[in-house]
Amino acid sequence: MKRAILYLWAIPNTLLGLLPAPIVWMQGGHICAVDGVIEISGGAATWLLKRFPVSPSAMTLGHVVWGRDTLQLERTRAHERVHVRQYERWGPFFIPAYLGASLYLKIRGCDAYYDNPFEREAYRIAP
Repeated sequence: MKRAILYLWAIPNTLLGLLPAPIVWMQGGHICAVDGVIEISGGAATWLLKRFPVSPSAMTLGHVVWGRDTLQLERTRAHERVHVRQYERWGPFFIPAYLGASLYLKIRGCDAYYDNPFEREAYRIAP
């Protein structure tokens, strides 16, 4: 029952993460479930990741992880699972909290990514 509640709490973000899935699938990309998390790579997922300011190897949205390719999904899996747990704690407030922290840090002259407390926790648990 607790798992179901956590999935429901994170579902707005998960649905956002699923948006490119049909396009990735039609492009021959990779979509699979690993330990209750949907992993998507290739095609539109790779294209989207390359357009972010930090150009990440992978990114988590709820219970969905986008990766540039399957190798990057495997390489970043432990780190991204920390973010999945953060989404389970913060639910629909995760994205505003993450972006707000990044903006605050940037204004203070810090690194918006590496100094972000969500990233610091992920790197501490899964370097």
